[in-house]
Amino acid sequence: MAKQGLDFNAWLEKAKQFDVNDLNEIDWNNMGGWPLGGKVFFCLLVFVAVIVGGYFLLVKDTSLSLDNAVAQESKLKQDIERKAFKVANLDAYREQLAEMQDSFGSLLKQLPKDTEVPGLIDDISATALGAGLKLNAISPQPVKKTEFYNELPITVEVAGGYHEMGAFVSGVAALPRIVTLHDFSITKGKSSTDESLSMKILAKTYQYGGGDE
Repeated sequence: MAKQGLDFNAWLEKAKQFDVNDLNEIDWNNMGGWPLGGKVFFCLLVFVAVIVGGYFLLVKDTSLSLDNAVAQESKLKQDIERKAFKVANLDAYREQLAEMQDSFGSLLKQLPKDTEVPGLIDDISATALGAGLKLNAISPQPVKKTEFYNELPITVEVAGGYHEMGAFVSGVAALPRIVTLHDFSITKGKSSTDESLSMKILAKTYQYGGGDE
């Protein structure tokens, strides 16, 4: 055992004495005649090159494939859990869809057809007069078309008291058809003794623009 230790120490000393500049004087055709330090250094280089090459050629690609497989597995698990949840709640989704279709049909019935617009104007006029207001003007504006519905603006001008105007707004909101009110402005009478108010408001109703479907 002592002899082996001495041999190792001697080999280590020779390795320390190796000079990198001696590589220029190495005879590559006579590798057997190299000094021990050169042989050791060359073997280390070959060993490191094999390790590095093996990593880049085998281990790295395998590691990337493993990472991709793990990510794909996680994604597939999420897809399975999501689909399983949908399958488990399929009956509830169908019931909800049926309720939405019924609600949608009810809303469509509240949208006026082209032939019903004059009747809607009459209803707005009657609501203003019933609230005790003076109807100065009511005029339909050009139709604005969107992807699913048509917007029918109607400009309304009335005059009267503040409480009567509040009753008019509540009456329009209670109409069986869908009517929304926008952009209102209220002004006082021109003379100091005139306590009446004038209100200009934009009423909008809607038509379904999706055809017979």
